[in-house]
Amino acid sequence: VQLQASGGGLVQAGGSLRLSCAASGSFSGSFYRINSMGWYRQAPGDQRELVASHLTAASGDRINYAPDVKERFTISRDDAMNMVHLQMNSLKPQDTAVYFCTANIWTPGTGSVSYWGQGTLVTVSS
Repeated sequence: VQLQASGGGLVQAGGSLRLSCAASGSFSGSFYRINSMGWYRQAPGDQRELVASHLTAASGDRINYAPDVKERFTISRDDAMNMVHLQMNSLKPQDTAVYFCTANIWTPGTGSVSYWGQGTLVTVSS
């Protein structure tokens, strides 16, 4: 399984960026289920932290945001394309980080496995 993230770049404070991530691989040719997709970020010298997640559950989808992005970022999934997007508005310099896409995918052969993308750099200038 490969997760390809795109959309990072340099933006001024107050600006917007949209990150996208596509999951691909042999799983898509068989019966599978994407349990969750989401975004983490890691700033220099800091630990990787959750930004937003979109979980599929029998009781209904659940979306979670880190407190400092909740009013500014929006996560969305396109299950037909096996993609997840992160719309980031009102960006702040403290949002500067490498953003990683993650997905938890179930197949009959592997069970539920979590995968990570290679990361895309977001730089917000003041």
